[in-house]
Amino acid sequence: MRTFHPRWHRHSIHCILPPYLLRSIAQNGTSTQRAAALQTASVDNTFRNLRLATTLPTQRPIIRGTSGMMAESQRYRSIYHLDGQETFPGRLVRSEGQEACGDAAVDEAYDGLGATYDLLWEVFGRNSIDDSGMRLDAHVHYGTNYVNAFWDGQRMVFGDGDGELFNRFTIAIDVIGHELAHGMTEDEGPLVYFRQAGALNESMSDVFGSLVKQRFLNQTADKADWLIGEGLLTSAVQGQALRSMKAPGTAFDDPVLGKDPQPGHMRDFIRTWEDNGGVHINSGIPNRAFYLVATQLGGYAWEKAGHIWYEALRDTKLRPDCGFARFARITLMAASRLYGEGGAEDAAVRDAWSQVGIPVSREKVSVAWVPPQGVQTGKPSRTPQA
Repeated sequence: MRTFHPRWHRHSIHCILPPYLLRSIAQNGTSTQRAAALQTASVDNTFRNLRLATTLPTQRPIIRGTSGMMAESQRYRSIYHLDGQETFPGRLVRSEGQEACGDAAVDEAYDGLGATYDLLWEVFGRNSIDDSGMRLDAHVHYGTNYVNAFWDGQRMVFGDGDGELFNRFTIAIDVIGHELAHGMTEDEGPLVYFRQAGALNESMSDVFGSLVKQRFLNQTADKADWLIGEGLLTSAVQGQALRSMKAPGTAFDDPVLGKDPQPGHMRDFIRTWEDNGGVHINSGIPNRAFYLVATQLGGYAWEKAGHIWYEALRDTKLRPDCGFARFARITLMAASRLYGEGGAEDAAVRDAWSQVGIPVSREKVSVAWVPPQGVQTGKPSRTPQA
């Protein structure tokens, strides 16, 4: 039986821009681009080390009404302007209910936080990312030419990009949803941020980030572009986005950024020590599986496919070291619980995983792994076990 260290439940920092992209820029970019990439990598490493060395308090105030009961569907957003500095919290420039201020990054962050909250509450009945009314804080205009956005366990932080390769990081609403979804996975799922479990962690964020975007734009699955970070790359880059859930490996092919390395099938699975064992790379495989389920079922992706994946995230059988095959079985069982065994949803899930090289059956999933005493692994599922 494998033992997991308590720290493994939370990763130190979740960034939208994978380290392999920063490496490519440092190798192939101009002097200005290289400087921005190296500075960004340095900042990211600093935050990782800080979070590993300390336990950051998680801001989880419960918004209560006069009766003492939790208020329903109450967003609480705060957007801070950092003025190019790296010291938090910065200036509070927009709070919940206030009108747009005219600063694109501020207003995009505000709208993105709201769209994410609305998806979680109105579709999944979840009160913010921790299901307890957690306030949503965003800090924009971070640093100088900072080419990333990240969730550090308690807040969202956005750089303005370098203007050469990357636009401001608030420009893509799915990036905002992606990063906040890491907070939901930390709260619900015990996925270790390493190898296949880490790739599932990243894929979960891509899934819910894409759902945020599709719902915000009122797009059905067949009309969505299934791109992650569309609009983030400048016109100087030969590419559409950071990743494609529909066709992993096709998002970009650029002299500076390199070629999108994501595989979409297990035969092309990449074994590497970089990027925590390829968490941003191999996430293309479960990403494509979700795309296939959503498009085969049709309609809005959040209506059925989204619920299946959400149920899977909350399932008590989701172990910290969960691999793709186990997760596929959990999604199949979730589809059966929600929509009945042998139906269209069941068939769509089975077919999607088969298309990415992971045949799945409804065999009993072992629940023998028990976390050591004191290890936090997220909330138990609110659905009965299969």
